[in-house]
Amino acid sequence: MDNELTNDNRNRSGSKTVAAALDILDSPQKTNRLARLFPFLGPAFIASVAYIDPGNFATNIAAGAQFGYMLIWVIVVSNLMAMLIQTLSAKLGIATGMNLAEHCRQAFPKPLVIGMWILMELVAMATDLAEFLGAALGFNLLLGVPLFGGAILTVFSTFLILGLERYGFRPLEAVISAMVGVVTLCYVAETLIIKPDWGNVLYFAVIPHFNGAESIVLASGILGATVMPHAIFLHSALTQGRIVVKDSGQLKRLYHYEIVDVVIALGGASFVNAAMLIMAAATFHKTGLTHIATIEEAYRTLEPLLGRAAGWFFGLSLLVAGLSSSTVGTSAGQIIMQGFLKRHIPVWLRRLVTMAPSLIVIGAGLDPTHTLVMSQVVLSFGLPFAVIPLVMFTSRRDIMGDLVNQPQTTFFASLVAAIIIVLNCYLLFQIFT
Repeated sequence: MDNELTNDNRNRSGSKTVAAALDILDSPQKTNRLARLFPFLGPAFIASVAYIDPGNFATNIAAGAQFGYMLIWVIVVSNLMAMLIQTLSAKLGIATGMNLAEHCRQAFPKPLVIGMWILMELVAMATDLAEFLGAALGFNLLLGVPLFGGAILTVFSTFLILGLERYGFRPLEAVISAMVGVVTLCYVAETLIIKPDWGNVLYFAVIPHFNGAESIVLASGILGATVMPHAIFLHSALTQGRIVVKDSGQLKRLYHYEIVDVVIALGGASFVNAAMLIMAAATFHKTGLTHIATIEEAYRTLEPLLGRAAGWFFGLSLLVAGLSSSTVGTSAGQIIMQGFLKRHIPVWLRRLVTMAPSLIVIGAGLDPTHTLVMSQVVLSFGLPFAVIPLVMFTSRRDIMGDLVNQPQTTFFASLVAAIIIVLNCYLLFQIFT
């Protein structure tokens, strides 16, 4: 069976969660609302890690330092787009029991499938580069560990977290969700320390503004760092065999619970991204430090401006974001290979292969923040090959059955796909010219 390897580990000890979920789907009135929701939370929290990874730190800090609160609306819009795309990805897994990569393998000619797999492997490496560098930089800033030493610590930490998969899907979901919670709490604390101008924050959150070509480039960068191709493939795999139901009513109820999961998880990610930009706007832009463009500069400048606690919270959030996203990126890489090629390699081997570019970058002494930004460029190439097939498959009744997209859903999803692709092409054009 195509998804057997994908689901074996995740189903081994999730029986209690699955049993509780099936009972709720069968008799939803038996428990209170919060208890009904709990068994269904998890997949979107794992996918949401991609939306708060170190690549987001680089783009959000640069945008806040240079333009103040002006581009907060881009974060709001980007995360609304991400919610729609991730909801469709989750729905594909729920409705069909197959993930996006497996559908691509079945629907497309073999040469195209091989090409998509190669491109997605490059995307996975670029993603891993950003996440690995972020975690290593977090160790460096917080503990004073050299970057290469931080990279080695990142390797061991990722292996330990991935080892939880042998105990089923729930322990890994719990740890990743807790790490997302740590990043969120760090930025709650940062926001309380910096005391931003909430009037301006609310104004720029709902009223679009640009100020020259550079602001458009940064807006495209924020979008490119928000909607990640590997997260789209990953989410469909996280839901494809987690809770299996065939009854039409139960399928629809399961999908509605997954929508709530997406809204909560990506709503939290949206807050974290906005808080990154707000922090940079309220500290660097407000004091005239508009040149702050690297993560290291931001960390070192925060302490004299706001005190040691602010720098500590910033470093901790970067470290935890890097570790959690690196773990999730490795899992996504496994799913992509298995879905496109029906091949499976040991996690430790994939981890060693994907970390090689990061070790080369660190060993060569390249600037980590610049490398993070350039890694987002590679991700831009992969987005159309994830978003377009997703919209195409979820619009087909012969694939989705009762969960097929409504016409208006397909329209908005197609519009979102077009906007994402156009803005990413613009970003690539600006970078290369």
